[in-house]
Amino acid sequence: MSEDVMETASPLNNAILITGCSTGIGYACAKALHEQGHTVIASCRKPDDVSRLQQEGLICIQLDVSDTASINQAVEAVEQMTGGKLFALFNNGAYGQPGALEDLPTDALRAQFETNVFGWHHLTQALLPMLLNYGEGRIVQNSSVLGIVALKYRGAYNASKFALEGWTDTLRLELSDTPIKVSLIEPGPIETAFRANALSAFKHWVNPNKSRHQHAYQSQIDRLAADEGGNKYTLPADALVAPLTHALFSPRPKVRYRVTQPTVWMALLKRLLPSRWLDRVLLKGS
Repeated sequence: MSEDVMETASPLNNAILITGCSTGIGYACAKALHEQGHTVIASCRKPDDVSRLQQEGLICIQLDVSDTASINQAVEAVEQMTGGKLFALFNNGAYGQPGALEDLPTDALRAQFETNVFGWHHLTQALLPMLLNYGEGRIVQNSSVLGIVALKYRGAYNASKFALEGWTDTLRLELSDTPIKVSLIEPGPIETAFRANALSAFKHWVNPNKSRHQHAYQSQIDRLAADEGGNKYTLPADALVAPLTHALFSPRPKVRYRVTQPTVWMALLKRLLPSRWLDRVLLKGS
């Protein structure tokens, strides 16, 4: 067992594993569920964040969903901590890669999918035996409004969330003969470190000075550097606590939970509008 794992005297019962808990949605949900008396195994990518959450009284392990070895080590730790019986998994840890698709090297797209799709697949697949052993279980996936509609300059993230939506729908069908229930949460703008992380990814992979989108990129950079709380539709990270709680504990959880008004509107417009009309709306919102 990793030295980052908080030792437990006996196997944890009814445990919920949450990824991406250093800040934002993962942190807010892990804290809230813990305070409600539920057994939470939080996870963070960086050892310093693991130590911080442990000092706050949370059980926390190190888990980097872009690193296969880290996933395998975390799965082994969870198995030992729970006695091989896990109640729920909330896949949350992800990031957004901005940039026009024509400007993104293929390695940037690979990195986006490694974290947002492939890592989640590996982790979920490895934990499924523990979820099945529990006798009933929940898998909750944190998607996005950009898993419903696409916006320009967000192609890598759009693609990863569209893939996640299809992957999750398929998993739900394939687990329909088991007690495991699968749900998607689809948030719009939420107050998190998401923009700062996206700006860092943009600077790493994209050279605006060599792009025909150079002028448009400046507004994207300004948006990513801005205070996300300035958007009147932005909700705090704890807005996901209620839908996550329902997905985890309701006898009949929803297949999809749409959080924030933009998500509700976009889902409705996608059903009602012809694609070309929807394109006009999305272009104005980009």
